[in-house]
Amino acid sequence: MFILKKKYFLIIESIKDIDLSNIKKINKFNIIYRNKYLKDNLNEIVRFRKMCNSKKIGFFISNRIKLAHTLKADGVYISANNNNLGLVHLKYTNFKVIGAAHNLKELKIKILQGCSFILYSRLFKTSYKFKKGHLGILRFNQICKSLKRNLVPLGGISLSNLNKLKLINSESFAILSAVKKKPAIISRLF
Repeated sequence: MFILKKKYFLIIESIKDIDLSNIKKINKFNIIYRNKYLKDNLNEIVRFRKMCNSKKIGFFISNRIKLAHTLKADGVYISANNNNLGLVHLKYTNFKVIGAAHNLKELKIKILQGCSFILYSRLFKTSYKFKKGHLGILRFNQICKSLKRNLVPLGGISLSNLNKLKLINSESFAILSAVKKKPAIISRLF
């Protein structure tokens, strides 16, 4: 089954989590590198960034603007707990800003921060111990319509519910754990 969206956001915690040779479509994929502990060697990240650039895959660094500038990344990803409104100046540069939110308060902050895309989490039920609840398709679509924003759904997206994404009023979606656990999900996105 094919899932046709304009953009796909793949969140990785290590450059070893994804094999770029599986990605064949250009200008559709964006990789968000969200490594809190910097286990990867900087030279390896630079090489990975160059591979992304050659395949026309967007490359974003999580919460570390200096590192994003050093790597000449396409932009920065601002996590949900980053409430710094001083980042507004980034929207006036060539740097793209992607944000994440889990509730309406965080969503409004991401709008103020000037995020071009906002990953809104949890669309489907997840198995995380400390994270309860999820939006569901209807609630997600209602929030998109009321805010007049094209939000990016995130959370609980797996092979079993991938076809339900056709019901989402969004031009894109994001996946996190499925990239690492089931790399075959990427081949189903074409």
